[in-house]
This record gives sequence, C-alpha cells and structure tokens, in this order.
Amino acid sequence: MMLSDAQREFIEKNHSAAMIVSRANGAAHAVRVGIAMVDGKLWSSGTQERLRTRLLRRDPRCTLLVFGTGPWFLTLETAVTILEGPDVPELSVRLFQVMQADLQPPPPAGHIAWFGVPLTLDAFRQAMIDERRIIYEFEAQRVYGLIG
Repeated sequence: MMLSDAQREFIEKNHSAAMIVSRANGAAHAVRVGIAMVDGKLWSSGTQERLRTRLLRRDPRCTLLVFGTGPWFLTLETAVTILEGPDVPELSVRLFQVMQADLQPPPPAGHIAWFGVPLTLDAFRQAMIDERRIIYEFEAQRVYGLIG
C-alpha cells in the first residue's frame, strides 16, 4: 500500500512510534522505537537478540503507532522484512542521519549521536556490527489515524 503525501509528511516529521508484535499466545508485545522514511521506505533499527526480532521471524505482522503532537497519530498495520547482513552498518548510518536531522543541538558534522554520545561515522558503523544490528523495513497494509 502506498502512503498518501499527508501520511508520508506526518512520518517524516514524527520519528517516535510504538511497535506492536504478537507473541505466540496472541498477547501483544509493545516497545517504543524510532522510525524514519529512508529512500521512500519506512525503517527502524533493532538487534538480532531482541524479543521483537524473534517474534517477527515467527510472524512478520506488526502494528506501528506513530506519535504526533497533541491528539495527532498515525497507525500502520504492516508486514516486516528484516534486513540483515554486511550492508546494515551503512543502512544504519542512513537511517540515523534521517532520524537525527532535526536534533537540537545536532551532533557534530560527520557524527551520529548514539546513546547521547557523538560517534564518528566509522565508530558508529562498528557499534552497529558489535551490537549485531538489523533494520526492520515496514510495508503498510492498512493505514489510519488523525494527522491534522
């Protein structure tokens, strides 16, 4: 499903979301995540060991609730593809540069903030390798909400 221009704009301005996946018994598992549109694709970051990763490998369905300000929100029912492998550190650079584009104060040029510490791009890439990072890519199946 293609996002409307208004939905895409909402996501481009709001990078905080709840990510909800299903446990084997049907109970919800919800966590707060950062999201961003990168080259027209909706991404978030995770690790190989996260519970949500294991649950998505069993059932790739996921609901994202993107938080706006005030009463505004956008819900996306999605199918998730897990991107992994040697490209993930560079994909993570792109993802976090988009998510951090409006940070105030911004990280120094050529750096990405990681847990409050500015890392050089090479140090950030190495952190992505050390943490066994992956990228979640979301394909919207149904989208609804109040976006103003």
